[in-house]
Amino acid sequence: MTARWSGSWATAPAPADTPTAEVDVLIPTVGRPAELATTLAGLAAQTDVDLRLVLSDQSAGGDAAAAPSVAAMVRVLEAQGRPVTLLTHPERRGLAEHRQFLLAHATAPAVLFLDDDVWLEPGTVARMLDALRSLRCGFVGSPVQGLSYLDDRRPHETSVFERWDGPVVPEVVRRGTPAFDRWSLHNAANPTHLAGDLDVEPGGWVPYRVAWVGACVLYDREALVTVGGFGFWEALPPEHAGEDVVAQWRVMERFGGVGILPSGAVHLEAPTTVTDRRVDAPDVLFAPVDQGRVTPQ
Repeated sequence: MTARWSGSWATAPAPADTPTAEVDVLIPTVGRPAELATTLAGLAAQTDVDLRLVLSDQSAGGDAAAAPSVAAMVRVLEAQGRPVTLLTHPERRGLAEHRQFLLAHATAPAVLFLDDDVWLEPGTVARMLDALRSLRCGFVGSPVQGLSYLDDRRPHETSVFERWDGPVVPEVVRRGTPAFDRWSLHNAANPTHLAGDLDVEPGGWVPYRVAWVGACVLYDREALVTVGGFGFWEALPPEHAGEDVVAQWRVMERFGGVGILPSGAVHLEAPTTVTDRRVDAPDVLFAPVDQGRVTPQ
């Protein structure tokens, strides 16, 4: 079953019509009600996949869902028959701990970690889920696009693009390896320009090799849990960045991971809430490259 349409919103669904979520969408948020409402509006447009929203709020007072625009979008999701779980998590122990807290509340076979400043084109989550199932890998990411850069083409940053042909296999990425250079693929509107060059049919997708993907990543939950999820948060100070990189590198080297294009994820380009980036989690948790070999610490 997919989302109930507006003609049936006033009619209580029969128990048999209550969907079992294929995807748990996990959104951490803090102090951005306008951006969060836009993110939820994009989520409500994903009418072709059964999903559940788990929202964890670290805003002052834990009142993000009380903002009228956010509350309205929560009501839309619920009217569509999508379960919504609203959590408050006032303890500020860092990004990784907040993601681990969300993961602990997930039950669906796939989990989408979605930042609270990303709008999704209709059909995005269904494409990601199709790719995850078809490729049988650990994660599939849709890179966020900054459309204010649509006229800013950067061939020097996209030259490292490489389609993934054949089965997705485990891969090691670390700072200092050639694979790390793929980070530039996701700058500005690079994903948009790359997708335009691929000429993909509507609804289709092309997998490609990544260094990591930020803000919109669909994991096979079992694969993520197998590598420890974000449980490494205890090894980091509260002020850190790069926690998603650590999780993805660990998943990639066990199960493989890819990005897909076209990406339906649009970055709202709001000011970041992560202002202290002096501690980069991968540098803490992974040893440096040594003669072409890398070893997790």
